[in-house]
Amino acid sequence: MNKSELIAKIAENAELTKAEAGRALKSFEEAVTEAMKNGDKISIVGFGSFETTQRSARTGRNPQTGKEIQIAAATVPKFKAGKTLKDSVN
Repeated sequence: MNKSELIAKIAENAELTKAEAGRALKSFEEAVTEAMKNGDKISIVGFGSFETTQRSARTGRNPQTGKEIQIAAATVPKFKAGKTLKDSVN
């Protein structure tokens, strides 16, 4: 499912227009992004949680040449599925 299909499904399920559903999805994306930029954790009971984690700097290897390279430390987004979501998928 791509973004436009998701918007259509949200519009259908919530009885909204596609434009309203698109704005709602965009607002959700912006809210999650902003919270994660600030280092906050977002928990949606039954669905899952969004948070950021720190990945430390490390030495990697270029697969084409075998030469060692330095990979910088980074803050990465993480999603952990909730119990209800896990159960519904299985």
